[in-house]
Amino acid sequence: MTETIVVIKGDGIGQEVVPAAVEVLEAVADFEFVEREAGDYVRDEQGDPLPEDTYETVRNADATLFGAVGETAADVVLPLREAVDSFANVRPARAYPGVDALRPETDIVFIRENTQGVYSGIESRITDDVTTLTRVITEDASRKIAEFGFEYADANGYDDVTIAHKQNVMRLTDGVFVDAARAVGDERGVDYDEKLMDALGMLLLLEPEEYGVVICPNLAGDVLSDVAAGLVGGLGLLPSANVGADNGMFEPVHGTAPDIAGEGIANPSAAVLSAAMLLEHFGYEETAGSVRTAVEGVLSDGPTTPDLGGSATTDDVAAAIVDRL
Repeated sequence: MTETIVVIKGDGIGQEVVPAAVEVLEAVADFEFVEREAGDYVRDEQGDPLPEDTYETVRNADATLFGAVGETAADVVLPLREAVDSFANVRPARAYPGVDALRPETDIVFIRENTQGVYSGIESRITDDVTTLTRVITEDASRKIAEFGFEYADANGYDDVTIAHKQNVMRLTDGVFVDAARAVGDERGVDYDEKLMDALGMLLLLEPEEYGVVICPNLAGDVLSDVAAGLVGGLGLLPSANVGADNGMFEPVHGTAPDIAGEGIANPSAAVLSAAMLLEHFGYEETAGSVRTAVEGVLSDGPTTPDLGGSATTDDVAAAIVDRL
């Protein structure tokens, strides 16, 4: 059966890097691609950044390859993660050969709970100058992300698992999260570590080699994975997967990069590596490995885009990856 992939380029450099990732996928797999629109420009043209047709197409497809959105991110990304029933956000931060990484020994995967925390969207205005935000943490969701994280570590050969939290301040909510994660680790009989999320931000910079898989609540995963991006060469190298039981959305972490949008020089590596994660989602591990090897070869030998010190265009890099495949 041919899997249906929804392609949403979105805003900014999403318009450039997503076609590059599609070009790579077309070289290695037989997918049916369906294009849909979302983002700031769609809001400006149609009044709604996420048309109902886009949402329903994503919900009924097998997976989505997504680019980036600007001001309307909360109106687009969060509903689309809901559309694919995503409970886990997987963000690898890995240093690659040939890249001038701050800490080349870094190989960390953040397993981020994707449905709750402060991203639940429960905000209220009490008065003109008083607002509130409700943080939602449940045992079921916490246990589910912990089981996914420990399973991911086992399946991918990571010995070090860390539970990140802020239980010393958020005693009830992170208390539930930590207790659920501890229970999963204990039931599996595996070693794990615990770290306060703010301290972990420092420790990632000082000793990244000590960390493998980090299981964390929503906001912590968002922040810590961006911290780790600085260790490996920047956000242009970070892919991500929003994983559901039967669906998923795969997107680079870098955002719209408006300062270079439209110039054709955006680094497509994160989008292509996100496409490799999409291949893994369907069980095409060998093909995904080939794509990663091709990306690593191009990062090491060139051509590279200006963010990595080269002068190549987005299309040049995509073509070089396809040539290696």
